[in-house]
Amino acid sequence: MDWLIPAFFGTALLYASVGFGGGSTYSALLSLAGFDYRLLPVVSLCCNVLVVSGATLRFARAGVMPWKRGLLLSCIAAPLAFLGGLTPVKEATFLLLLGLSLVAAGLALFLPRAPSLETKPAPLAGHMPWIAAPLGYLAGLVGIGGGIFLAPLLHLTRWASARQIAATASLFILINSIAGLAGQLAKNGVDRFAEALAPALPLLVAVILGGQLGSLLALRWLPVKVIRWLTAALTIWAGSRLLGG
Repeated sequence: MDWLIPAFFGTALLYASVGFGGGSTYSALLSLAGFDYRLLPVVSLCCNVLVVSGATLRFARAGVMPWKRGLLLSCIAAPLAFLGGLTPVKEATFLLLLGLSLVAAGLALFLPRAPSLETKPAPLAGHMPWIAAPLGYLAGLVGIGGGIFLAPLLHLTRWASARQIAATASLFILINSIAGLAGQLAKNGVDRFAEALAPALPLLVAVILGGQLGSLLALRWLPVKVIRWLTAALTIWAGSRLLGG
């Protein structure tokens, strides 16, 4: 458990600096540490909520949150996230889905960012609510927020400005993490929830601290592109470790 604390801190730092929660990588790290796979999503989704709630609040205060469109995406995906949390899954299937999700998420971080608002949105932008639905299900199933997949798609379709997309991703992750966590709680029961969180309290503190520092790094010191590449490398490495057994 000792090595997990700095690992969770570093993961939260990197993901928060690019507007994400890091749930998929938390799950991978816990799996590599031998944590019960059935409880991984509970810890990961709790970490997600802690990391992105502050970012969502900051975006809201800055006035860049596209509330109407962001809530539409999130509210369509949230019921699917709850169902994903409810879905029983075998360990081999869970780890395969998680590993593939990590590799795909890492590659998605290399996709280009959104241009200015003067550029006309792509036709696919109007269909994003329906694309968000399966992302919600995946979020609840494997303990991620789904924003790491949503944001690159929003960039590719020129859905909004870069800051509005980052704000939307934070809101999407927050709402889907809460919905997925509710599904996991309904599936596993309160006792299993407490069983998962009791040994994970130091990890929760680590992600709170890492998330705050990550936001500060993004705002003041490191170029966003460098942080994004570091995050992608970490994500792909974790996914590859899981897929490699």
